[in-house]
Amino acid sequence: MGGLNLLPAFFIGLLGSVHCVGMCGGIVGAISVASAPAKRFPVAVVAAANSSAARGRLAELSNITSYNVGRISSYALAGAITGGVAGSARVLSGFGSVQMGGYWLANLMLIALGLYLMGLLPGFAYLEFAGRGIWRRIQPMTKKLLPFDSPLKLLAAGAVWGWLPCGMVYSMLLTALLSGSAVAGAGLMLAFGLGTLPTLMTLGLLGAKLKTWMQRTPVRLAGGMVIISFGALGLLRAAHGMPMSWLDAFCL
Repeated sequence: MGGLNLLPAFFIGLLGSVHCVGMCGGIVGAISVASAPAKRFPVAVVAAANSSAARGRLAELSNITSYNVGRISSYALAGAITGGVAGSARVLSGFGSVQMGGYWLANLMLIALGLYLMGLLPGFAYLEFAGRGIWRRIQPMTKKLLPFDSPLKLLAAGAVWGWLPCGMVYSMLLTALLSGSAVAGAGLMLAFGLGTLPTLMTLGLLGAKLKTWMQRTPVRLAGGMVIISFGALGLLRAAHGMPMSWLDAFCL
């Protein structure tokens, strides 16, 4: 899987991150609160106050970065697992019809995801119930990491939070399953995770302001329509027997 083939995964993460705002906004907000410097009585030395604020901002950035590194690492690990389960591309080559069926399903799920982001397919959220059993076993680990007062704790919390049931992640894991190898699956999920990074990093720094903007109807409609376009182009390619290599930059 070349770098060009990873672009769609990155853009799906970027455009679909309006969903991440709702899913991960709570813990990102908790990180920001934990990173905020304690309130002090006013002092006459303005330079000292500015220095304290700068240190607090740097600590906040460090914690948010650590959390996201952990989260994306879990995405890559999940991609490696699903890609490895499918075996090598050589093994999958004997099941061309299965691969093609999975390719159709992956792109149909993209269209469903786009509709969900647009608020037109609320039932897509039920896909997230599939992982609730595993999440109930993993989620208590985050309580042992409280308070979120160090980058190492946030790295571990992000690694746990990366397994939060998410329909968008499941859609990409299906594609990772079809990638044919652990390395390709990890690469695809890494590209997807990096796509979500700009929004969640900015959310940690701007908080409610970005969350309010990202949840506006025009923003969700625009993101959903672009993701639907990715899925539609993929289906067009599948309908032509997977040629049309010029679509590599737009199709999973």
